[in-house]
Amino acid sequence: MKTQQIKKKRGSRIITIICLLIFIYSAYRLIEIGYDYYRNHQVLTDIQEVYSPIERQEQSEENQQQRSSFNPLLDINEDIVAWITVEGTKIDYPILQSTDNDYYLNRNYLHQETRAGSIFMDFRNDITLEEEHTIVYGHRMKDGSMFAGLNQYLEPEFYQEHPSFSFDTLYQSYEVEIFAAYVTTTDFYYIETDFQEEQQFDVLLQEMKKRSAITTDVEVGSKDRIITLSTCDYQLDRELGRLVVHGKLTSRN
Repeated sequence: MKTQQIKKKRGSRIITIICLLIFIYSAYRLIEIGYDYYRNHQVLTDIQEVYSPIERQEQSEENQQQRSSFNPLLDINEDIVAWITVEGTKIDYPILQSTDNDYYLNRNYLHQETRAGSIFMDFRNDITLEEEHTIVYGHRMKDGSMFAGLNQYLEPEFYQEHPSFSFDTLYQSYEVEIFAAYVTTTDFYYIETDFQEEQQFDVLLQEMKKRSAITTDVEVGSKDRIITLSTCDYQLDRELGRLVVHGKLTSRN
């Protein structure tokens, strides 16, 4: 009888210890995640103060001349190639570019590792050229930061209130008129950047508009330049799901 009681007490203690360890680990992970969100917020706030909104309308006199408003940003990180602002969301961030699409996936502009990563441009794009298709990626964070706000463009009401956003590069400033927004999977290759023929680009544009969850009056064709904002989405597939917003570039010159 005593032996059974001892075994029960030991079993109970083991279960208690296991539960306590699970609790401690869970608490540690929550604190770690919370601190990471806090640090990301602080880092982004710091750089938003560096890039003055007053200077965002400045244009370079020549297309290949860097705008002076970007100088303070380049002093921090030479990989900063643009800035994006979407009213009605938290999106007001620098855009970085590396030699691949992995480096800034989990690093901020200070090169520090963070789950929020950075907003970054596809390595295949060249900011010095007037390319047909510019692609920008960002995580969808639970605190509403990074590209989490893009999901609002699936709602017609939000689109009507915010039909465009600002995209400033090292050389030019653009207003971006949104013409499509939808959820998809990576099976649809919406990130094509190399078009051998004008018709290929036009076919892609038509497919983008066809998939759109919102209806817009923006006319876009193969002679235009577009930008795609891409982030993860879990409606269709937890691994391959994507939320995509497409916009037409209009220079503010």
